[in-house]
Amino acid sequence: MQQFHAEDAPFWLDESPIAFPPAAFALREPDGLLAIGGGLSPQWILAAYRQGIFPWFNPEDPILWWSPNPRSVLPIKQLKIRRSLRQRWKEKVLSGTWQITLDTNFSHVMAHCANIPRNGQNGTWINQDMLYSYSDLHRQGYAHSVEVWQGDSLIGGLYGIAIGKMFFGESMFAKSPDASKIALTALCLQLNKWGFTWIDTQVETPHLNSLGARLLSRDEFEEKLQQFTQKTFKPQRWQFDLDWQQALHDYLQQQKTNDKKTLI
Repeated sequence: MQQFHAEDAPFWLDESPIAFPPAAFALREPDGLLAIGGGLSPQWILAAYRQGIFPWFNPEDPILWWSPNPRSVLPIKQLKIRRSLRQRWKEKVLSGTWQITLDTNFSHVMAHCANIPRNGQNGTWINQDMLYSYSDLHRQGYAHSVEVWQGDSLIGGLYGIAIGKMFFGESMFAKSPDASKIALTALCLQLNKWGFTWIDTQVETPHLNSLGARLLSRDEFEEKLQQFTQKTFKPQRWQFDLDWQQALHDYLQQQKTNDKKTLI
């Protein structure tokens, strides 16, 4: 069994057994780098997420494992659905122009996330090994995708992993304006109904902040992580069970009620 000492960070991991150092040993610069190596099997990935650790690396790099401090999270009840997005929802979703599905085309969503051009990135961290492992986790009922369709064309989506009642967002893409925001809105509406509280969004970005993400210290995050991953929610294939018009109305009313309570 590997022995971990804080002064040795970042740690080189053996391929077996599966073992991570405490996240508190992660470097401050670069923020959150904890370990190098190990493996990308489903077992490695689940073990990492249960400790608040995630893989993120360039194609030419070895596997890098991260646990940034502070941590970006999106409170599911606090997604910012601005007027323009509500209008888009009405025009595209309620009209039937766009259809939203859950867990119907996981591998294609992940492939689109890998291939979509992104500002400031020359490549993708979603390599073939990750695609195989996450697809395996999808078959096991841990990894999930939201798809946004216009006819037969996949125009937006996202994917992530659920353990207990904690959802770990991985990546999203849009080929049409707001399609990824529509996917995230649909996911939040469904997770809210199922009693989920947080989406782990990992690293702070202006885009995530504009959608309602906030920062938690590592200690706060790990406390929530333990609380929500231990809640019972069977790994399985997901499907939406919402009336979109009613679900969005109820969600926005719930937000208004919560805002009033905050002001009292």
